[in-house]
Amino acid sequence: MTSSQAKHRTIAALLSVFFVLGTVAAASAQVQPLPPTDLTATDHRWDDGTRIDLTWSLSADDATVESYIIRRRTTTEDRFTVVDLVPAGTSRYTVGGLNPSQSYLFQITAGAGTAASQPVESTTPITPTMEWFDGTRGWFLLTLLIFCGSVVAYIALARRGVTLTVRKIAGLEAVDEAVGRATEMGRSCLFVPGVQDMNELQTIAGLNVLARVAKTAAEYDARIEVPTSKSLVMTAARETVEASYLGAGRPDTYNADNIYYVTDEQFGYVAYLQGMMVRDKPAACFYMGSFFAESLILAETGNSIGAIQIAGTAQPAQLPFFVAACDYTLIGEEFFAASAYLSGQPDQLGSLKGQDIGKLIVGAGIVTGVMGITIAEITGWPWLASMVRFFTDTMLT
Repeated sequence: MTSSQAKHRTIAALLSVFFVLGTVAAASAQVQPLPPTDLTATDHRWDDGTRIDLTWSLSADDATVESYIIRRRTTTEDRFTVVDLVPAGTSRYTVGGLNPSQSYLFQITAGAGTAASQPVESTTPITPTMEWFDGTRGWFLLTLLIFCGSVVAYIALARRGVTLTVRKIAGLEAVDEAVGRATEMGRSCLFVPGVQDMNELQTIAGLNVLARVAKTAAEYDARIEVPTSKSLVMTAARETVEASYLGAGRPDTYNADNIYYVTDEQFGYVAYLQGMMVRDKPAACFYMGSFFAESLILAETGNSIGAIQIAGTAQPAQLPFFVAACDYTLIGEEFFAASAYLSGQPDQLGSLKGQDIGKLIVGAGIVTGVMGITIAEITGWPWLASMVRFFTDTMLT
């Protein structure tokens, strides 16, 4: 063996000794911390029976403890499973996601690096209990009271004679113009209440508009034709038109044969409407209800014969076709607000204004949340991020 090889072996031996000594020193440094004490488990008050509160006294070595490990098991299980890790200094924790029909035992261990204390366990099994009111839904209750209170308050104001301003809806304002034009030209008005049955809210909203159109037609002595694709819709439409003629003082001019059933088949119904529009050339066409692929066919046909067209639907996919081919279009909320807008009844106007207050609150909440989380991400302010989490996880759930 040369002197150089001996020197290398001596250096390797010294490094091995240093490594072993370092390992021993690191192992001795991981001293097992003292365990926490006085672990108690109590049922969480005012919840839905899925939470239990844990409290304990901190470990005497809390200054060196990194975290407390929380475990749980049911009385039918043999092993504990980890629930969560909480930082040192924490002496209270609420365990969620529990089953109200199960009894639970809990265990907490203090951890420092790779070392862990002896576990402290709860001695008595505890079963979470469902309360008559879930306190976590308190914010939802407050929101509900504000929304409902706004509706009730505005209805009360409307009944007392307070004028509630509703913005003008061009499509509804044009009803008189469209019916008047049909009267001047000696041609009919066509009203299509959609292709859905009476269980569809849009069909009901369409019949509310039909009442106004029919009353105007009765006053102007114009002929109104209402072909339907559902027998129940035909019956409801007949009653609606008859009541409108009676309200206009023209019950003698009402003709039930102008409100009739065609077919339940979607495109068979549309083919009839298309052919009738080309033959009779109505001067005013109203499309109010739930529409699907037939919306473009009807609107383009009415446009080709030069009719004034007023449409209303809550189907987002069909709105572009009506907007492109019709003179006026009631979009979404405008369509559902038509009944209150046309009737002017206090209860309906109050409900409409109360809902507007709810929409303003929701809009303000969205803007506040977006701005808050944006500023929190830019500035890194933890208190603002905590407020946004409270807003989204507690107030909005």
